[in-house]
Order: sequence, then C-alpha cells, then structure tokens
Amino acid sequence: MKTYHALSVVTPAGTRIRSGKKTIEVRLWRPDELPLRDLLIVQNDIRLSRSRVTEDPNGRVMAMVDVVAVTDWKEEHLAASCAPYWADGWLAWHLENIRPLDRAEPIPACRRIYEVELPEELA
Repeated sequence: MKTYHALSVVTPAGTRIRSGKKTIEVRLWRPDELPLRDLLIVQNDIRLSRSRVTEDPNGRVMAMVDVVAVTDWKEEHLAASCAPYWADGWLAWHLENIRPLDRAEPIPACRRIYEVELPEELA
C-alpha cells in the first residue's frame, strides 16, 4: 500500500478533469506547497463545504494530476474551469499531467487535501 494525497471534487468535475476538459480547479484556498505532484482527484456527490458533512464514504478515484501553479482566477479561465460563471476573489489551480484512473471500489472523499492508502501500482 502507498499513501497518496487526494482532493475531492463534486460530480461532474472529476469526470471533466479525467477527460482533460477541465484543467483548472477553482478554490478559495491554496495548497501548502507547489508543485503538488501525483494528486488523486476523488469525485463525490455531496458538496462537503456546504453540507456540514466532513466526509463522503462513497468517493471515486477519477484521475491523478499535478497542480503546477495557483494564480488568481480570471474570466479567461472560465472555459478551462468548466464553471457556469466567473467571480472575483477565487484561485485557479492549474492542473497538468492528467492521468485518468478507473477504480471501482469507493474511497472516502474529505475536505481540503487529505491522505488515502491505495495499492502502489495505482498509477
């Protein structure tokens, strides 16, 4: 087993990241260190930040990505973030080296960046 860093996103963001359509993730906070390599993207159906739920046990691994930069989110990032509208004050997490993954078994989706243990041969 190997420990991976993970970030949960709400459906359908993980599917869009896995397909390469979404290359910017929008957040109000930045990771502690950059670049952030081999970050698992875990898709879940519950918006954890608004629901007062801190974990969804039914998350699904969608992809592994590298977060190479975090910049101010700009209106020209709208298409790459797959967002329905733009708002000032958010941050754009620039995703590169997107590697689609398809694992059937559920894993927890949690807030912020968290750790999960998965088989080493995952990537």
